[in-house]
Amino acid sequence: AMAEGPPRGRTPSPGPGGAPGPPSPRAAGAAAGSAGALSPPAAASKWVRLNVGGTYFVSTRQTLCREPKSFLCRLCCQDGPELGSDKDETGAYLIDRDPTYFGPILNYLRHGKLIINKELAEEGVLEEAEFYNIASLVRLVKERIRDNENRTSQGPVKHVYRVLQCQEEELTQMVSTMSDGWKFEQLISIGSSYNYGNEDQAEFLCVVSRELNNSTNGIVKEPSEKAKV
Repeated sequence: AMAEGPPRGRTPSPGPGGAPGPPSPRAAGAAAGSAGALSPPAAASKWVRLNVGGTYFVSTRQTLCREPKSFLCRLCCQDGPELGSDKDETGAYLIDRDPTYFGPILNYLRHGKLIINKELAEEGVLEEAEFYNIASLVRLVKERIRDNENRTSQGPVKHVYRVLQCQEEELTQMVSTMSDGWKFEQLISIGSSYNYGNEDQAEFLCVVSRELNNSTNGIVKEPSEKAKV
């Protein structure tokens, strides 16, 4: 193959002793431009690495700064000597908190919803939300805790029971017409108490129940409907 000749254009004039002189300012500028193209993009700085109690989390500065007055915003977006933030050997911000409860905190900053796994206590999430100074999340967790306390204070489901006396020939009609939430519980035979004509009519006590699911200010109201017979 034939060797290519020197590139066309002006060649640098030789310096003293025949050596090429320094490059022209235009050539130096071109070299600097090519070096700048190889530098990492500025977008890489938007990712933040956190070391929370020995567990690593990665998020964006935009997510961590969703709450402007929060600790995470001051740590990652307003980094300064007054905050006294330390970093580990990997460059991650060191935060001496429980990583178990940091997941709900970070997810709330990502999508604005409070999601707590069943194995996590709301009180633990509230403690972390108050530490990171996320006011809107503190309100949500307090509302969740208050709702759980209200449900617990209502106690177990209560029932009301009624005892109906009927004859043997009335049993089928009574059971078929029983409605309005009443449920058959027990049938007790009390023998033959009455004589109608030439045949003895067996008597029964039928126990029915209904669930009480309506209350006002903690006072349970008994339903007014009667079991139909």
